[in-house]
Amino acid sequence: MAASSLSKSETLFSDHVVVQAAVAAYLGRYRGQTRLHAESDLRVFLHWCARQDLDVLAAVRADIERYVRWLQDEGCYQPSTVSRRLSVVVVFYRVCVIDQILPHPPADYVRRPRVPAESPTLGLGHLQFEALITTARLSTNINDFALVALLGLLGLRIFEACGLNISDLGEEQGHRVLRVRGKGGTVVLVPLPPAVARAVERAVDERESGPLLRNTLGRRLDRHAATRRLKRLAAGAGIRMPRMHPHMLRHTFVTTMLDAGVSLRDVQIAARHADPRTTMRYDRARRNLDRHPNYILAAYMASGT
Repeated sequence: MAASSLSKSETLFSDHVVVQAAVAAYLGRYRGQTRLHAESDLRVFLHWCARQDLDVLAAVRADIERYVRWLQDEGCYQPSTVSRRLSVVVVFYRVCVIDQILPHPPADYVRRPRVPAESPTLGLGHLQFEALITTARLSTNINDFALVALLGLLGLRIFEACGLNISDLGEEQGHRVLRVRGKGGTVVLVPLPPAVARAVERAVDERESGPLLRNTLGRRLDRHAATRRLKRLAAGAGIRMPRMHPHMLRHTFVTTMLDAGVSLRDVQIAARHADPRTTMRYDRARRNLDRHPNYILAAYMASGT
């Protein structure tokens, strides 16, 4: 079993070998980006335990309730983020019980925050999306057009787009396709529409190997550099958003498909959502704004304004 990269200083009081084994056993359930994200969320909890002088393997339900309140009150995280980080802690302790490190899981009955039915992330409007695509296509950075196309026209997650290699390009049954490594290490073939194919070919720039998306130093583009590029492109396109981030384009991919008349089931398949309720959260956010009664009132009072 691969050893965890979490440091010994992040495990207190209990024999650090036992804690490291517990962490490794938990992380061993996952692969790829899912493992990295689980490790990142678990590290937040272990850091919090260290600051509280709390023995990780002696924590009780009340301690984990305090951790949840800290995420909400001091961390100011969204309910979905709090719920995800709590889930990591819950499963970690369940693995400890399975491996007979603990007699019972202390986090099982911790109250979970209510996650709203609609997604808090807002996608771009149709005109904003067109402006962003045009700005990216005219950019002197050959990676910009491909970045926007992969996120907004294919709906890739940012780690999927940044992890692409030139060798992932291919053909299948007459279609140009990309081999995409998604959550849990799953591999899917995603067809490339002509506009996306042109953007990708521009980024490849006649290279035969290496990462598909590169930063200004010629190395693989990471999510942080990608976020900076998107912010600059959005500013150049005249898009005023309080916080531009890569997931906003995946959200735009879903809502634009729905606006184009694609069925919810087909959008779920295209977005690779395991649960249709995830796709519906995007749809609810869009409809709540489109049908907001403020527009009706403003139209009713148009003669006076």
